[in-house]
Amino acid sequence: MEITHNPTLLWFVAGYGIIMVIMGIYYSKKVSSSEDFILAGKGLGTIVLTGTLLATWTGSGSISGGETSMAFSYGIIPALLMMIPTLVGIGILYLIAPKIREFGKYTVSGILEAKYGSTARMIASIIIILAFVGIVSYQMTGIGFILNLTTGMSVETGTIIGTVLIIFLATIGGLKSVAPTDALSAFLAIAALFITLPTIFVIAGGWDEITANVPAEHLTVTSTLSNVQLLGFLLPSLFLLLGDQNMYQRLASSKGDKSSKKAQIGWLIGMILISPSISFIAFASSSMFPDISPGMALMATTVVMPTIIGGILLAAATAFIVTTGNSYLLSAATNVTYDIVGKFIKKDATDKQLLIMTKIFIVVLGLLSYILISYFPTVLEVQMYAYTVYGAGLTPALLAVFFWKRVNAVGGISSMIAGVVTTLTWEIVLAKPFELNSVIVALPVAVIVLIVVTLMTTNGKAQAA
Repeated sequence: MEITHNPTLLWFVAGYGIIMVIMGIYYSKKVSSSEDFILAGKGLGTIVLTGTLLATWTGSGSISGGETSMAFSYGIIPALLMMIPTLVGIGILYLIAPKIREFGKYTVSGILEAKYGSTARMIASIIIILAFVGIVSYQMTGIGFILNLTTGMSVETGTIIGTVLIIFLATIGGLKSVAPTDALSAFLAIAALFITLPTIFVIAGGWDEITANVPAEHLTVTSTLSNVQLLGFLLPSLFLLLGDQNMYQRLASSKGDKSSKKAQIGWLIGMILISPSISFIAFASSSMFPDISPGMALMATTVVMPTIIGGILLAAATAFIVTTGNSYLLSAATNVTYDIVGKFIKKDATDKQLLIMTKIFIVVLGLLSYILISYFPTVLEVQMYAYTVYGAGLTPALLAVFFWKRVNAVGGISSMIAGVVTTLTWEIVLAKPFELNSVIVALPVAVIVLIVVTLMTTNGKAQAA
């Protein structure tokens, strides 16, 4: 089946974009301090918190990479397995959420500094910026895919438009405006996916027709992947989620532990609804459009469905992508402001100056994100790189803060450096040997270094930083 551009769908995308901008401007007027901008004044209730957790986690990583690309490239079972790391991660975060709120820090780097010292804070900030700039970059490409589908506009031009929209929404109101637009996006997306799923199966000719049109290996557990390669796709999202600063900031932004716990249960239920729906829709798309880019599998279905259903799904996909993009951009800019400039360069900055600096860094990092995407051929590749830089570089040392009292500064810092260096060496210097994602090597190295160095230095430089 050929893809025919349907410019009418653009009205749905534009309409939702206008709603997001209006909401963003409205809530931005409620921002009076840096805490309002970064932690929404610690006033997020259960419903908004549930929505912002869902929307932040399910962005272009799921719509263009993750479940979508896995279903298209490897089949339905590997795509469904992508949900397991998310559910496990949410469960673990549920256990440590009260401790996260207890720390009351703006950034993950601040939590690491409390345990490992100021050196750890600087290293962590660099790791977060490296990873989050990568994550934001493929959100921008996701908008490019959408505009290409609807208008025939080149993906490159669409990506530029996506860049401008994401930067604008992140800049105007911070989390105070991002969280409510996230919530609206999440609930719209769940409705859209539930309408789309049965519709696309009918259009594709039913399950038998779909399975007849895909390669036979796409109906097996691992498809063309080895068990180790499959694990290389599953682990990055788990270890990103367990240490994701965005999620920590949102949990710290709740009204209290009760709201936080209810929201996390809602997040878990939402992911059980969203993730398999995306997988099955993308799998049906692989049967109908075997020659498209894997990242376009979900969005391609919008042009063959009734216009109103396709339009709602495309608007929901746009919403997910934009909200994830501006969330990660805001989070990375927070690191530059508070962990680097405010900590080491302008220590006497006023609250207003910190707020202005955060907005400036949103723009700078947004432009860097746009530049980065040109270095990776597919969304899935940049996604795995970004997740692993973060998951191997930060998460072992961060989880040790909560679960291992004996861990010390030398062990934590060594683990962070080992995780990042191994990831960058595997991905860039060695060009990914054996077609294995770097997490298979980098994560064990980070954990082993954390344990061994801590045990070797417990009676020596244990608390040095």
